[in-house]
Amino acid sequence: MRFLLFALALLATPLHAQSYPTRPVKLVVPFPAGSATDQIARVIGQELQRTLGQPFVVENKAGAQGSIAAAEVAKAAPDGYTLMVTTNTPQAANVSLFKKLSYDPVADFSPVARLGTISFMLMVRPDFPARNLKEFLGHARANPGKLSAGYGSAGSQVSQAMLRSMAKIDFVDVPYKGLPQAITDVLGGSLAFTFADLANGLAQMKGGKLRAIAVTSAKRSPLAAEVPALAEQLPGYELIAWFALVAPARTSPDTVARLHQATAAALAKPEVAARFATLGTDVAPMNPRELGEFIKSEIAKWAKLTKEAGIEPQ
Repeated sequence: MRFLLFALALLATPLHAQSYPTRPVKLVVPFPAGSATDQIARVIGQELQRTLGQPFVVENKAGAQGSIAAAEVAKAAPDGYTLMVTTNTPQAANVSLFKKLSYDPVADFSPVARLGTISFMLMVRPDFPARNLKEFLGHARANPGKLSAGYGSAGSQVSQAMLRSMAKIDFVDVPYKGLPQAITDVLGGSLAFTFADLANGLAQMKGGKLRAIAVTSAKRSPLAAEVPALAEQLPGYELIAWFALVAPARTSPDTVARLHQATAAALAKPEVAARFATLGTDVAPMNPRELGEFIKSEIAKWAKLTKEAGIEPQ
């Protein structure tokens, strides 16, 4: 009898959680290869693969500010084999950037873990006529409507809109599927400037390919202390973006817990923090409950930012 009870108890234990994962896991990234989100996903994917013993394969699905990927993941089977490394764009800002979304950023997802936070850099070509932030603002004001700026995420779009509103300057917005393409066009001269995330911006700055004019964090970044914060000329200017890991809604709590534990262990490693730092990203973990509440608060925050920046939903 005791043996029978013991056997029944084992059967009652979630076998899926004990064995998960038993096959490759897809990590959907809502932005192109080379984007900050893509680079963060590859770091986390490698760590999860090392801990959980199965490949975590990154799949880039860019477009519509991350909405295409988010809608796909929202409809995926909630079995833990399709996950998304998301950001504030599809998970919070898109609620205010689009009149209608084909997914619900809260109801359609199971939060797993927040990964990190990042800011942006206002970047121009080395031959741009303005050498610093003060000169940039003066040049833009002297040439209303003549400069073009490319964005490829909510962070870059709202950064541009805040610059326009707070600095009282006029320029042409050009949308892209992701920031790498916008950076390419600044390099090529068809765009005057862009707001690049630090993951891409630092590399361009250190390589001498683009010049950093300012950062969007409230204070200067220790990763580029010589670059001023926009707030030094535009008091109150601040914009920070973030990365997180989510699963489709109704994913087993045991699977979510297993993924969170593995992710938290990865983020606690000094070498992962160091790798994040090279990507301009600060490790900023949150558990599933904290992340769920954070996303709700971020939807309200980005609604306020987009309204103050004068952005009309598309």
